[in-house]
Amino acid sequence: MTRGDGLLSHDLLPGEKGPQDACGVFGVWAPGEEVAKLTYFGLYALQHRGQESAGIAVSDGRQILVYKEMGLVSQVFNEATLESLSGYLAIGHARYSTTGASVWENAQPTFRRTATGNIALGHNGNLTNTAELAERLAAQVAESGELPLGQMPTSSSDTELMTALLAAHPGISIEEAAMIELPKMRGAFSLVFMDDDTLYAARDPQGIRPLVLGKLETGWVVASETAALDIVGATFSRDIQPGELIAIDSNGVRTQTFAAAEPKACLFEYVYLARPDTALDGQSVHATRVEVGQRLAREHPVEADLVIPVPESGTPGAVGYAQASGIPFAQGLVKNAYVGRTFISPSQTLRQRGIRLKLNPLREVIEGKRLVIVDDSIVRGNTQRAIVKMLREAGAKEVHVRISSPPVKWPCFYGIDFATRAELIANNQTIDEIRESIGADSLHYISLDNLIEATNVKKDNLCRACFDGVYPVELPEPELLGKYLLEGDDPTPAGLITSTAPAVIGAMGRQP
Repeated sequence: MTRGDGLLSHDLLPGEKGPQDACGVFGVWAPGEEVAKLTYFGLYALQHRGQESAGIAVSDGRQILVYKEMGLVSQVFNEATLESLSGYLAIGHARYSTTGASVWENAQPTFRRTATGNIALGHNGNLTNTAELAERLAAQVAESGELPLGQMPTSSSDTELMTALLAAHPGISIEEAAMIELPKMRGAFSLVFMDDDTLYAARDPQGIRPLVLGKLETGWVVASETAALDIVGATFSRDIQPGELIAIDSNGVRTQTFAAAEPKACLFEYVYLARPDTALDGQSVHATRVEVGQRLAREHPVEADLVIPVPESGTPGAVGYAQASGIPFAQGLVKNAYVGRTFISPSQTLRQRGIRLKLNPLREVIEGKRLVIVDDSIVRGNTQRAIVKMLREAGAKEVHVRISSPPVKWPCFYGIDFATRAELIANNQTIDEIRESIGADSLHYISLDNLIEATNVKKDNLCRACFDGVYPVELPEPELLGKYLLEGDDPTPAGLITSTAPAVIGAMGRQP
């Protein structure tokens, strides 16, 4: 039975789920350090990138131990567990599922034995040629009768396929196998992986998902965001480049290029996904979001008494809007700090009041006021509709909605779990129709050009697909896309290649 965490969830509001990132990854090579605990704290800093499951793999040079479980990082690990994971090399993963169901079998890191040792791997992103890779793996099984050392896939994620393909090269090292296999993968992948004594990190040629390198006194750290470096006391060294593979062992850091760089960093990382205290390509995310708010105020001014954010994602934009407009900033909504995943369905009565379980208005602040409310994005519109209604019930005289991103009209296939195109409100309604639908007095979005300029990144070096439908990595036919591609109509971990094999040797934690 899945263990609930006692927290409130987005599911309290029917039909609404915000955009979710695929995962957060972390890796550390640091002899003499408690690498499992460093990884735990690194994952803690990356919890916003994935809340479904978490796992850590540790090596002492002789074996790799993996511990993973469903739930938040703080639920999965305790002091005793971390003490048992001893070694000098570790990787960690916090997952939100974009390929493969949200089940234990699909939790990461994945683990496999190889002809030369062991491999564990964590993945942030989403491949677009998963079906092609699965066919190639299936052909190998058909030809040989088994995968290397008789191990069949036990999960249904693209990460499992990547791990199996890296392990499928007897007679050569994992590093050499990576230089063969990585150029054949398409889509978004920021990877941390390890064999018994070496830490590896790789980033797709477009660099869609972030990945950074940091320095400890005794070693090195790789992570999805700089905030994870900060929490473990690592000094930022550099971004891992698109198309780059790095390896870290007792000889230091070495780097290879497996594909020419074609930078297309995700624009939505700046809007919502990344922590505000992280840096992307040297640019402060918080400063970018404040700048976006300032630009939004100049692009779409309005006469009002207060600027209030939708906490927490709308706060930097609201600060910027207030600065540029001269309208006072105020906290008009109070957020329940304990909002997360739950496996307990609320009653109909609670559903009717669902938004108030997450946000509640400060009547004394907003009553009789003309409000500008700033949010990061609108997906289906249900949250904004509920907030506008709640503010009016609390006595707001006017409610003007400002959004610090352009309308989201296209789904993401590179590691963000958006609604389908049919469910995206901006794809089916005009801005004025959306305004009427959510009950606002006015509604405006920042323009795409203004948003891009605020990032200080060239337009051609950004993936803007969710806003303009221009996909930088070619997509396969629609039937070869989808979260449950490897599961058919039944979202279970049977996979394209089924197996009744036991749990991997060397893994700790719950068994399949």
